[in-house]
Amino acid sequence: MDRMFRVLGFFTLAIGLMAFAGDLTEMALLFFLQTAFFVVLGYMKFTEKTYILLFWGYMILTFTGFSYWTVFQMGLPL
Repeated sequence: MDRMFRVLGFFTLAIGLMAFAGDLTEMALLFFLQTAFFVVLGYMKFTEKTYILLFWGYMILTFTGFSYWTVFQMGLPL
């Protein structure tokens, strides 16, 4: 399970580099932070249950933040 967090780190790094190349600096920084988060967790040697709980917590936080931003910050398209 720890290897999967390193794989997530690799993919978030790839997305961050593409965002940086496309002049989306804020998005790139967000994905670089996620890369660091995933890679550090990938080397911590937690149990499989802990990795599952961490991933669920990450997904809940991410989807809640994304939903909040799209509904309340972006506004309704007119």
